[in-house]
Amino acid sequence: MYKFHNNNALGLFENDCTVRAISTATGNSWDDTYKHLSNTARLQGTMMDDKDFIRDYLDAHYDRLYDIPKTVGEVAGAYPNNVLLITMNGHITCSMYGIIYDSFDCRERIAEYCWKIK
Repeated sequence: MYKFHNNNALGLFENDCTVRAISTATGNSWDDTYKHLSNTARLQGTMMDDKDFIRDYLDAHYDRLYDIPKTVGEVAGAYPNNVLLITMNGHITCSMYGIIYDSFDCRERIAEYCWKIK
């Protein structure tokens, strides 16, 4: 299942999927998540939307799930009791209890990695 959700602090449609997904999954505000990720990336000399930075950050804070189903929608459906962050080519989304919360429906995209937040 998919539910439209854009928690951008100003309601804008920006290239901020990392901030939107992580803030949604953790329950932290968009602003606080932006500041945290920006400062963490700055200290590492990288950008907070860098794919390697995101993967390493999530690996350091959450458990990665392996052998996940093929599509984002299938991953969400396989974990109806959890909050997940799921990456795909050029995007990251949040699944909360089997529902994808995002600014567009990405359920048919191929999942790359997945982390269990709760």
